[in-house]
Amino acid sequence: MMYDLSGKFNTFYAKHVVLQQKQKSDLYKKKDINIERLKEGLQAYNEDKGTDYKLAEEPVVQGSVTMHTVTQNDTNDYDIDVAIVFEKDNIPGGTIAAKRVVEQALLKKCTGFKEPPKAHTNCVRIVYKDGYHIDFAVYRRYKQNESDDEYTYEHCGSEWRERDPRKITKWFVDQNKNEHNYKLREVVRLLKMFCKSRDTWTMPGGLIQSVLADEKCQSQYDRTDERFYYTIKGIRDRLEIYQGVFNPTDTTKSLTYTDKDKRKVNNLYIRLDTYIKKLDVLFEDGCTREDAINAWCEFFNHGYWEEQKEEHRGSSEVHKAFSEVAAAVPYRVFTETEEFIDHLFAVNLKYSLEVKCEVARNDQVIGTLDNYLLGRRGLESGLRLGFKAVTNAPEPYKIYWKTKNRGSVAIDRNEVRGQIFEGFYPDNLLHIEETLFSGDHYVECYVVKDNICVAKGRINVPIV
Repeated sequence: MMYDLSGKFNTFYAKHVVLQQKQKSDLYKKKDINIERLKEGLQAYNEDKGTDYKLAEEPVVQGSVTMHTVTQNDTNDYDIDVAIVFEKDNIPGGTIAAKRVVEQALLKKCTGFKEPPKAHTNCVRIVYKDGYHIDFAVYRRYKQNESDDEYTYEHCGSEWRERDPRKITKWFVDQNKNEHNYKLREVVRLLKMFCKSRDTWTMPGGLIQSVLADEKCQSQYDRTDERFYYTIKGIRDRLEIYQGVFNPTDTTKSLTYTDKDKRKVNNLYIRLDTYIKKLDVLFEDGCTREDAINAWCEFFNHGYWEEQKEEHRGSSEVHKAFSEVAAAVPYRVFTETEEFIDHLFAVNLKYSLEVKCEVARNDQVIGTLDNYLLGRRGLESGLRLGFKAVTNAPEPYKIYWKTKNRGSVAIDRNEVRGQIFEGFYPDNLLHIEETLFSGDHYVECYVVKDNICVAKGRINVPIV
């Protein structure tokens, strides 16, 4: 049986692997600032050139940022991929000319960077002095037939190639939720921590790591350390037999088609094989707590584990005994169930949507949420909340809802929620919740027409 160091392991994951809220906020702030620069730059470009280039929908964040697999050791090398979509007849037909429009628009608003915005083969890139960079991937969309409900998307590379900017993210979100009980994301984060644990290593990118983790994710294990160990063992064994990796949304396309890609995957196999063997001690009958700490320290090569070694080495026997008891209570790792509307649909907000709420106690309506909160810090538990969406969007449309619980109680109870679901028949504009525990929660509602989110609204629900 594998030595149980789950208390220490979960603390490592929660405090040193998962991107903290401040880091997330900073990251998204930079992303939002640059998207606004692009929009303002396009407007200035149009004024100068007499053109009318504009985005067909809200930009789509791609890659590890939108899949929420960015880890703390990525912080000096953020790579945010943002898909910007134009109508096919509202962007130059040539790929070089199309990227040139975006490059020139960004140059009008982006100053003081390490280097000016520059068009590359697959994107237009902005590089910050601290190493962070944002890649604007240019897309165009069109309907093959006017009656089609969905658009066809093409990416602007060396040529226009059909590619859906949401497809990879949707694949990952669906696999994480439906196949792996929300455990895939944590495994990918931990694998990324290993792959970035030595500066000299050249390892495969996040998508290849995600595909391999999805293939071998051992979500049946309750403990995070066991789940991760048996997943990487499965990946190692798989790579020993075959090292090809394919696009999960189109298995006819290889993700390892260059010699460089193949060398990186082989590097992953060699390093996993080497360092998994260093974890063998975890299965020995005489494995001690010190042995287990040393093994994970050697595997992850991270300061946290060095601190655990020093702490254990310098402890008195009494303190060691106390530490053993304290470590039996693991740091809380909760299930990240939140979903985001732009992962599911294109977003082009053209209509208004307001979410209203009535408060009831014992089935008796006692007022609207706004009025009830006058003079109060929040709602007490045991109330019934009736939410109603009011929109000027013309029918037909579909309504989707999202309830997000926030705060320490939601985490402790493992009830952060945040899944997006379609409104219930017969009136999908109505949604019912109850106040159960404290936190600054919220409810969101979305109107979707022709597979495009055209309106959304939010109402905050503070509970004391």
